[in-house]
Amino acid sequence: MNKRALLLSTLALFCLTSGALAQTWPAKPIRLVVPYPPGGLIDNMARLLAPRLSQELGQPVVIDNKPGAGGNVGAAEAARAAADGYTLLMASPPLTISPALYSALPYKPEQIAPIALLGRVPNVLIVKAGGTGSVTQLIDKARAQPGRLNYASNGNGTSLHLSAELFKSSTGTFITHIPYRGAAAGITAVLAGEVDMMFDNLPSAIGQIQAGTVRALAVTTTQRSKALPEVPTLAEAGVPEFDVSAWFGFAAPAGLPPAVLTRLEQALEKVSKVPEIATAMQRQGAEPAYLDSKAMATFMTGDATKWKRVAAYAKISLD
Repeated sequence: MNKRALLLSTLALFCLTSGALAQTWPAKPIRLVVPYPPGGLIDNMARLLAPRLSQELGQPVVIDNKPGAGGNVGAAEAARAAADGYTLLMASPPLTISPALYSALPYKPEQIAPIALLGRVPNVLIVKAGGTGSVTQLIDKARAQPGRLNYASNGNGTSLHLSAELFKSSTGTFITHIPYRGAAAGITAVLAGEVDMMFDNLPSAIGQIQAGTVRALAVTTTQRSKALPEVPTLAEAGVPEFDVSAWFGFAAPAGLPPAVLTRLEQALEKVSKVPEIATAMQRQGAEPAYLDSKAMATFMTGDATKWKRVAAYAKISLD
């Protein structure tokens, strides 16, 4: 057999195999690794999306919580799995943040490949009710008193910590970081006047904002949140090109068969268009934002570049 005939034969076999795989997959339940304990934002989104994805695929999608090390334990669990479509990962910001903070991870970033992004959740800049009235006033105060103002976070290396460091680098300010054990403790510190400001996930802070006990100065996404339409974006408030969110989506061990990847993309796109899903997301402060695997890869590359720059600027390392 000459080379041309061999190539045509190989291509024909690949097409037949891919077509057969697309028809037979999935033939058993699918495990969805969630790298956090039950009850948080990413876990809630997984439990919202999994039943509908099960309907689309015709097989159960079983949630497997693997918390630890800021999401790295679950990511490593997924990275070690076979790339056959039967192990998926609930993807979130640690996939793009952790490589900037650790010189060594329990997995290699290239071992995990994106499938689809489903939504984004803004962070929100909050101060005590009756405190600073605007982002501009906050920046002016911070510039006039370098190091005098402070901010709370839910711990070193978290997206809330890095959001504040991005704010500092974008505004040329020096504001002292005070890490707390969780976002709830940070908000309590804002309420008590122990700290001057905090970036928090919108779902965590919205109750206090609506109750009037804290003031929302701005959200961190490029579009205003439908949950707080009167609150400007940071870009509108004078910090250009500021764009941070607690995004979520699906990923898998790298090397998924193309037919399986296509099937998952199509199924997740259908899930994203279900009105009840969109409404449930918005009730929790999330905005539906479907991206396919290629667009999600581009988004994640940009996110990773941003956090690498911020980590270097702030000299943050968790090794």
